[in-house]
Amino acid sequence: MTWETVVGLEVHVQLLTRTKMFCGCSAKFGDPPNTNVCPVCLGLPGALPVPNEQAVRLAVRAAYALGCTVHPRSLFARKNYFYPDLPKGYQISQFEEPLATGGALAFVSPERGPVTARIKRLHLEEDAGKSFHDRVPGKTAVDFNRSGVPLIEIVSEPDLRSPPEARAYLAVLKQLLGPGYLAVSNCNMEEGSLRVDANLSIRPAGSTGLRTRTEVKNMNSFSGVERALSFERDRQITAAERGEAVVQATMLFDAASGEVRPMRSKEEAHDYRYFPEPDIPPLVLTEAWLAKEKAALPELPGAKRARLEATFELSPAESVVVSATAALGTYFEAFAKSSGESGKAAWNWVANDLLGLSPDGETIPVTAERAAEVARLVKAGQVSRQAAKRVLAELVQHPTEPAAAVSERLGLVQVSDTGAIEGWVRETLAAHADEVARYEAGETKLMGFLVGQVMKRSAGKADPKAVSAALAAALRR
Repeated sequence: MTWETVVGLEVHVQLLTRTKMFCGCSAKFGDPPNTNVCPVCLGLPGALPVPNEQAVRLAVRAAYALGCTVHPRSLFARKNYFYPDLPKGYQISQFEEPLATGGALAFVSPERGPVTARIKRLHLEEDAGKSFHDRVPGKTAVDFNRSGVPLIEIVSEPDLRSPPEARAYLAVLKQLLGPGYLAVSNCNMEEGSLRVDANLSIRPAGSTGLRTRTEVKNMNSFSGVERALSFERDRQITAAERGEAVVQATMLFDAASGEVRPMRSKEEAHDYRYFPEPDIPPLVLTEAWLAKEKAALPELPGAKRARLEATFELSPAESVVVSATAALGTYFEAFAKSSGESGKAAWNWVANDLLGLSPDGETIPVTAERAAEVARLVKAGQVSRQAAKRVLAELVQHPTEPAAAVSERLGLVQVSDTGAIEGWVRETLAAHADEVARYEAGETKLMGFLVGQVMKRSAGKADPKAVSAALAAALRR
């Protein structure tokens, strides 16, 4: 039997605020354990929570960017469960009336091409603390610095159909929410600011019903998500083909072994005994405030790709490269305008030459205007395309020196003088009489070899077009 995989993701994203969700404690990562705490985030009696306005603002922007309906009125609720890293004995979250519902995220599936995953809901909540099982021998240590840090939880519908597809969805979500576009989070999985829980089930291909699912946790990288879901999918298929029932459970991914193992039986909403948070009134957002936040959104990746493709005649694959971040898209447009290059030519410069200088694959250490100077030198025939790479690299170290001066200093200015080129051609033909004879006998592919030899004699300074013309003329004689 052929099986289809059904995946839905619950993504927890830490919001990029200076302080926590309901108190003034620092939300900074990496501070000494249990130093960013107070009676509110420790759940001490009598301490009252106050919502963080900036966290609400960032959550609303994320919701609008995902095409969600943002509700002017939403409620905080207490999600009750016991765990050592949850000092209150409950987590302040949202349940029956979340901040936003009904969005979508478009991405390219490795198997199905362009697809859209529906977003069921986006809600605000606070984080729990962090347990450490390897700091004190035989004991568990708890750091409450993270307790109370603001999160949004983005819950997708079960619209994903494979582990690679889940990874592709997460990559686009991270691009949208991260520093490159919305900057609502740094989306750093190593710091725990983007965490993923995945619900997975299988069903016979062609069927539409949903079967028993498991929830997989403890995945701290996109590759880890793909590995964990692949293992769990294969485990469920094996069980089904043996006639064994899949038991609803929460599963833990072991990155070292690549295996998934049961952690506890899967909870349902009623297990948490949600009830309205009595210390926080309903969150009421005015239409004017919501309109202002929606208007503050930058051009989003999908819209930017579509515009670049239409304006510069780029392919979808090319537009993906130069829209990786909003800043890179702006750089590409500035370079194209300043250099006067066509869209395709400008893309080649940015993707193949300039991004090669980037320390992080996104930030180019030469301004678009300086890079355009080099492109104009190449168009004018003053510098070869190959020599331009050296000029660009030198501009990283000397950002204020004109590109023309750098070319002169490095001895890279192209020689277009006819007499000099004809002299190099004569010397080359004399030194390669055998190749000349073979060329004259019909082996025309040797023209490329001869051009290369002339360029070598000129130390790369000769204009390749002039060299080709001079060679062709000499070989016709």
